[in-house]
Amino acid sequence: MIIPSTGPETNAIIYCSGADTNRMAEFFDPQIPADPLMGTVGETLRKHPRAKRSTHPILSFTSVKAKAALAAQTLADPLAPIGVLAKQDGWVLLLGVDHTVNSSIHYAEKLAGRKQFVRWALTPQGVRECPGFPGCSAGFQSIAPEVKKYTRQVKIGNAFVRAVPLRMLFRAVITQIKQNPLALLCQQADCPRCNEIRLLNAVG
Repeated sequence: MIIPSTGPETNAIIYCSGADTNRMAEFFDPQIPADPLMGTVGETLRKHPRAKRSTHPILSFTSVKAKAALAAQTLADPLAPIGVLAKQDGWVLLLGVDHTVNSSIHYAEKLAGRKQFVRWALTPQGVRECPGFPGCSAGFQSIAPEVKKYTRQVKIGNAFVRAVPLRMLFRAVITQIKQNPLALLCQQADCPRCNEIRLLNAVG
């Protein structure tokens, strides 16, 4: 990512703060390892001999046998692959983790009308604007009680593996946000994205 000197307001970013990181920015390449913050599964899947990867410069997806989902992604709609999987009655699988790393909830937030953000990426065509950047996920575990009845769970070793149908998850998230515009936000006082959403709802 690139942090520019100026940009839209209410965007949860400090402009002109990326001098050092901007110098280290690289063009996206499918062979670049998955972000370590995504855990080991993403990188393991990327290395699969039949894996394909989308080309979004900052929010790429990797899949095996899900070309249609990857093809749905655009610069303006980076989370579209999740929507395709939902229409195909897909499930989200949480391997030893909870909903705080459940990226599919970001797509449900978008469906509920929650604010998305803008980021920028270095590309061979120059610095490109990347809309549709999601908010913070640290508060997502609060959706667990709402989807408990739809959740399948098994313990493998010391880890719990949970699976939730995307359609039911989306319905629960949308309902929560429609009832309470601050639902699923984190409680960290210094979280810029959650605080921006709180401010917008306070003003609105």
